[in-house]
Amino acid sequence: MNQEKTSVRRYLLWTFLTAWILQFITFFLYTKGNAAAGQLIMAGMMFMPALGFLLAGGKLKELGWKPQFRKNLRYYLAGWFLPAVLTALGAGLYFLLFPQHFDLSGQMLGPVLLAQLQAQGLTYPTYILISAIGCLTYAPLINTLVALGEEIGWRGFLYPQLKETYGRRKGLLLGGIIWGIWHWPLIFLIGYEYGFDYVGFPLTGMLLFCVFTIACGALCDFLYEKTSVIWLPSLFHGAFNAAATIPLAICAANTGSFRLLGPVPNGLLAGLPMILSAVYLLYKE
Repeated sequence: MNQEKTSVRRYLLWTFLTAWILQFITFFLYTKGNAAAGQLIMAGMMFMPALGFLLAGGKLKELGWKPQFRKNLRYYLAGWFLPAVLTALGAGLYFLLFPQHFDLSGQMLGPVLLAQLQAQGLTYPTYILISAIGCLTYAPLINTLVALGEEIGWRGFLYPQLKETYGRRKGLLLGGIIWGIWHWPLIFLIGYEYGFDYVGFPLTGMLLFCVFTIACGALCDFLYEKTSVIWLPSLFHGAFNAAATIPLAICAANTGSFRLLGPVPNGLLAGLPMILSAVYLLYKE
């Protein structure tokens, strides 16, 4: 048991240290007006849990690399399409209650991206259609390869250790909180996910993001528990990242504190379908 605790501490040390250094580098790049390079650094940050896994003595071969498609077909379908369904339900609920935020002018994309679309002969509705098709087809698969870097560490190493030590429910709650805190410098420094113009910045954004990571982490862990295949939580994670771009693209810009509610699942209102799904799984199991 002491050896396991030492491994967890070592994992957390390296995972947080390396990721937070990269988050401060991202902030520096953003202040210099180089957001594109900052985005690349953030993508690289997603592999730091995998690095922490290796430095803590984790064994990659034990994570479950054989896809076992036939055996786990229903879980692959859930991992691929359920994020889009939950995201659409949450966005629909948000825009139903706040119809004034539903916007098809493309102002959320910004003038630069709109100009680039026009230069390519694409209209804004065409861009939305292409993005929607992408989030249901190829985007989850591409994002899986990036999300894998996180899932190796969180679901492949930390969550099993926490569940063994504290029990399943407490382990999932604690794991989700840790996963959320891992993102906190970005929320404070560059307004990650919620911007800067909301009530209680940055504390409310930090706490709310932990609600999201608890729910999302529970769903990812469910897929891993049921299949013992590391590709499944990675697919689910990647599919959520893909689906979340659509509600933002059809939302009015600068919604201020309403961003804490939606329209993407890390908002409290738009996140209700995912939160309720996670609660159901926690108590059903």
